[in-house]
Order: sequence, then structure tokens, then C-alpha cells
Amino acid sequence: MKLFKLIFDWWYQATLGTKIFTFLRGEFVGVDKFGNRYFQERGRKDRGLVHWDRRKRWAIYKGLAEASAIPPEWNAWLQHTESDAPLNYNKKYNWEKTHKPNLTGTDGAYRPSGSILSGERDKATGDYEHWRPKN
Repeated sequence: MKLFKLIFDWWYQATLGTKIFTFLRGEFVGVDKFGNRYFQERGRKDRGLVHWDRRKRWAIYKGLAEASAIPPEWNAWLQHTESDAPLNYNKKYNWEKTHKPNLTGTDGAYRPSGSILSGERDKATGDYEHWRPKN
């Protein structure tokens, strides 16, 4: 069972293939505040804008593999939008909020007023009259 989890259990850890590729070809770049580790392909230089002329970049998640757990600054680096890794990233604008992963399905999920999941639903405002069949 452990071998099966090592090969296929990608949602809790890196698979065996990713671990081997990281060991053989990976160059450690940094860690974000959530503990996710970032790597890029060792021994190659970025030569162009097309994907086959750029070094591969990837993340090994700490815990559950959830893409929304990657902060925006690291996501920009992974997508080759930024060329330098955000090792000492500070907020650039006062309107930037701290990153939160997707909270859907958790107790921290957004529930607007009137939602059935937020508790009791507000009563109708009076402009609605429910249908009753005629006797």
C-alpha cells in the first residue's frame, strides 16, 4: 500500500516521479510563507518566450496539493510572468490584501446574508405571495 501511495498519491505529497525528477534535475529556489517549496530545472538557461525554450518551474506543496495555496507573487514566477523569484516579497500597493487559499467547503467560506448555509433565511419582504392551489 505504501508503494501505491508513493506512486499515485499526488494530492498529499509529491509522487515518486516528481521526487526523482526534482532530485536529478531540480534546483531549489525558495520557500513561501505556507511552506511550499519551489524548484526550477537545473543546467538550462531561458532562451526564448516559447515554453520549450524556458526552464521548467514547479512547486512541491506542503500538505494537501491545493493550487490556491500558492501566493500570487509565486504564481507569477511559476507562470514565467516574473523572471526573478519573490524571495523577499513585500507588498507593493496599499490595496493589496494578504493571500488566503480557497476556503470553499470549509467553515471559513463566504456565505452571504440570506444563504441557507449561513443560518436562518431572512423573511420575504412582503412583495412575494406564495402560490396556493384553488380549491
